[in-house]
Amino acid sequence: MLISKPTVRDILLELEKPGRDPRPVFKAATFKEGVESLAHLEVGMQLEGVVTNVANFGAFVDIGVHQDGLVHISQLADRFVKDPREVVKAGDIVKVRVVEVDIKRNRIALTMKREVTPGEVAPARPSGPRANGPMPPRKPQPASAPPTAMAAAFGKLR
Repeated sequence: MLISKPTVRDILLELEKPGRDPRPVFKAATFKEGVESLAHLEVGMQLEGVVTNVANFGAFVDIGVHQDGLVHISQLADRFVKDPREVVKAGDIVKVRVVEVDIKRNRIALTMKREVTPGEVAPARPSGPRANGPMPPRKPQPASAPPTAMAAAFGKLR
């Protein structure tokens, strides 16, 4: 398909007018100043990044150091996550904290969990009835059950 110069000029003139651009507002992640390589990362550092890929075991996040970090599925939220796609998708801008940096293997471990301060108590797991419902009652054992072959063999050892 060939587009003429007048058509391109008309499109550009319309896009220059305020409020006429149909594209959604583009928000880019703000990478931290001075953090440009793995050597600049420190455990506990809070960064902003962009989710580049989501896998069954977690999400990869670009934090601006030319090596994506991994947020393991267990570190995606303060609650149980069955599927990482419930929490993030590629292109999302997220806040992460550095958990571990392995320069030898070029690996960065990240977390999206809320940081628990020393005086604060970690969020408790939900208590009360089980998610699958209450446990079924145990079957009553007969008082004088006939001995099994295994029980008889152990009885002879005494």
